[in-house]
Amino acid sequence: RQRSKRRLAEAFPDELGADDAVEIKVIKTTGDMVLDKALKDVGGKGLFTKELDVSLLNGDVDCCVHSMKDVPTWLVPGTILPCNLPREDTRDAWISPSGKLPQELPDGAVIGTASLRRQAQLYAINPTFKCVNFRGNVQTRLKKLEEGIVDATMLAKAGLNRMNLEEHITAVLEWDTCLPAVAQGAIGIQIREKDEKMSRYIGALNHEPTKVAVDCERAFLAALDGNCRTPIAGQAKIVDGQLRFEGLIAKVDGTTVLRTSRTGPLSDAAKMGTEAGEELKAKVGGDALAFFGEGEVLPEPKSSVTGVETDGLGGYVKGEYAMDESGKDPGFAKAQ
Repeated sequence: RQRSKRRLAEAFPDELGADDAVEIKVIKTTGDMVLDKALKDVGGKGLFTKELDVSLLNGDVDCCVHSMKDVPTWLVPGTILPCNLPREDTRDAWISPSGKLPQELPDGAVIGTASLRRQAQLYAINPTFKCVNFRGNVQTRLKKLEEGIVDATMLAKAGLNRMNLEEHITAVLEWDTCLPAVAQGAIGIQIREKDEKMSRYIGALNHEPTKVAVDCERAFLAALDGNCRTPIAGQAKIVDGQLRFEGLIAKVDGTTVLRTSRTGPLSDAAKMGTEAGEELKAKVGGDALAFFGEGEVLPEPKSSVTGVETDGLGGYVKGEYAMDESGKDPGFAKAQ
């Protein structure tokens, strides 16, 4: 949000250069507040955008800044998303106190991740791994990792970069080890349709290479009817003036991983993504959702160091890290 405000001031110094010219309004979404349930069980990605959509359409705000990974492939009618800021590192960061890479962990290792996408790719590496739910903010997850609740975890490298927590990273995983989520590491700005003034302001901030890549990835996801219940990964980037795309779908248990790739002109970004998604959909008989099936991430175990028990969804239910009834992350403050 601050970065968007700064960019607007730089692009329009006469109109938006004053500190009070752009007001930042922080809106808490359902996805931010419900931390005692797995995302796929409470509505998926739309949980992080609903309240912002309402505020935008009601005129309470003039634009909304999103993490593109949280934005559904469909937009609420009356809104458009014309801008992506320059993208950060899209790769997943692997964090393991032992210093071992995924391929080096012993059989039966416990890995904390609430992502079915990451789980499927980890099980493809070693089917004896045990992936368990692992929610909470970044600092909370790092604290749990120190306590030995799990042997390793994965987080988006972009998030760790923004919080200056790179020192915790054991390794950055390349696409052939763990292909990142669609739109990971990208920020988008949404405005009302036909709002010419905001279109002029926000359009000036657009980073076209990022927009092209994200449009390709989201077209791939849309073709597969993807959501939080589906292990789908897709990434695009510009290489030597051409757009290179890689995508995959997988069964939750990692027994089947189907990959596809495309290279083509930037102008075909959405077409490439759609065709890649349709190709994989055809490979599973035209019903991608039936291919994925119903998968679950196992409940989080109690800490092997402190013995503190959890509610099975990343929140502590007793002891000094108890979660209160609001379901908010306890932040490791002692329970009252």
